[in-house]
Amino acid sequence: MVRFRYLVLLLAAALLPGRLHPAESTTLTVLATTDLHGFIQPYDYFTRQPAERGLAKIATLIRRERAANPDALLVDCGDTIQGSPLASLYYSYFRAGRLPLGLAPPKPPFAGDPMMLAMNALGYDAMVLGNHEFNFGLRALQMARNQANFPWLSANTSVEPGAAVTPFEPYLVKNAGGIKVAILGVTTTAIPLWEKQEHYAGYRFNDGVMAAREAMARLKRDHRPDLVIAAVHGGLDRDLKTGERRPQSIAGENMAYQIATEVEGIHAVVFGHSHQEVAGHKLPNGVLLCQPRQWGMSLGRMDFRLERGPEGGWKVTSSSSRLIPVNAGIAADQQILSLTAGYHQATERYLDTPVAEARASLDGGFARIEDSPLVDAIHAVQLHYTGADVSFTALFNPRVKVPQGPVTARALAALYIYDNELYVIQGTGAMVRRALENAARYFLTCPQPDCAVGPLVNSKVMGFNYDMAQGVSYELDLRQPEGQRVRDLRWKGKPLADDQPLSIALNNYRAAGSAGYEMFREAPVLSRSTQTVRDLMVEYYIERKALPERADNNWRIVPEQAVETLRKENFR
Repeated sequence: MVRFRYLVLLLAAALLPGRLHPAESTTLTVLATTDLHGFIQPYDYFTRQPAERGLAKIATLIRRERAANPDALLVDCGDTIQGSPLASLYYSYFRAGRLPLGLAPPKPPFAGDPMMLAMNALGYDAMVLGNHEFNFGLRALQMARNQANFPWLSANTSVEPGAAVTPFEPYLVKNAGGIKVAILGVTTTAIPLWEKQEHYAGYRFNDGVMAAREAMARLKRDHRPDLVIAAVHGGLDRDLKTGERRPQSIAGENMAYQIATEVEGIHAVVFGHSHQEVAGHKLPNGVLLCQPRQWGMSLGRMDFRLERGPEGGWKVTSSSSRLIPVNAGIAADQQILSLTAGYHQATERYLDTPVAEARASLDGGFARIEDSPLVDAIHAVQLHYTGADVSFTALFNPRVKVPQGPVTARALAALYIYDNELYVIQGTGAMVRRALENAARYFLTCPQPDCAVGPLVNSKVMGFNYDMAQGVSYELDLRQPEGQRVRDLRWKGKPLADDQPLSIALNNYRAAGSAGYEMFREAPVLSRSTQTVRDLMVEYYIERKALPERADNNWRIVPEQAVETLRKENFR
């Protein structure tokens, strides 16, 4: 009788799911890109040299990964249609119906947004709405979106009552290899600070964490997915190693960490916007974080191990991620190159068009530590078209070199690489001083009184956030602590009073208060350009026929030894 009961128990145990048998398991792969910014060709338009980046090379990696994992999903985290000279030229043509400088479009003519053509060919499953999708206006955004064979996601972008715009889906639910996967999209909320109102009219950008939480509730109620991935166009507001919060972040701009830690049910967050890399970081709650590099310089790969539970559903048991870099050994995908060849050729023709002369060779290598005619060339344009008292700009590309002789549109595009618009705000002398003190955070206080020893560059401040001013004269004393470095600040030869009213020319991102320039955020906006700063530069120098030969030296770093020490550092 005892032996019989033992056999019955063994048989019953064998029939129970998951007992005495290994659980059924599978692995699902999700591939991700972000901040492609219209880069398709493996090519640097500014230097005319091959470059290890672009969607054509990423395409080769995607096809290789999908050949090994046919069920792999592919998602992009936004800032997709804007950024490269190719994308900028296409949208200039799209808005005006002609190419700049009287150039003829290719034959056959453009077939639509080049990024959507390429992404459709690669079979993207979804894309997250990024802030730069709004740069060319709502008509351009909607056109590109209509051409996509995949949804543009944004759970926290809603439609204003009565607005004649198309809502965005909050998520995509898809069966991949028998696994029900949800991709939940979230967009940075700072778009109204950066864009003209007509570029986003009809849309409202809601709190990303709250919207993700509400979308998760709907997913659980209506779909019961096995795997949930939040794809976020918003970076991290802190250092993952130290937990230190990054200063001067706009509220709601970078919320990937909050979504990962505060929204229950998410298994991984893949994100972008901040142009950083996170190969794979597992938070204490088990949520995986991953951020590929911008411009198609790496492909994110996330792998999820799942086991089938007793009731038939799947449960994630482990996850990991890595970044697959683009390098010289990766060949560009010929289909993607062919699809966009006409766009590339038209871009090359435009960039090769002469616009002015350089009467001396100009080099941006040290233009962040001493006044430079290259930076003055930007200031001259901003002051001319605005009539402002003071101009602020950064040197966005310290690698730019302009040899003596003809200056092409390519050289000006290399000098001003972004599609920024020109704003004029009403400011004060105090505002200018505070902005210069914020810019001076790019440098460290000298560890010795004579500044003979470095480092003197603050690695926590990106060089493109170090602004220089024209219309005033000043010194930056690196012997002093942060907030006390601006000396001898003068306007029209006299000390600049804090209460002196001043009109200030700057780009739309600075006007929004990004990168610590919050002193500009609430200032009244007096005017906004209808063209990009780069287009204004082309127009201006066609008329003037020559770039500045030398700087006016309206600012300098002191002591002089600090400049010598900085010259030895790699701050490009």
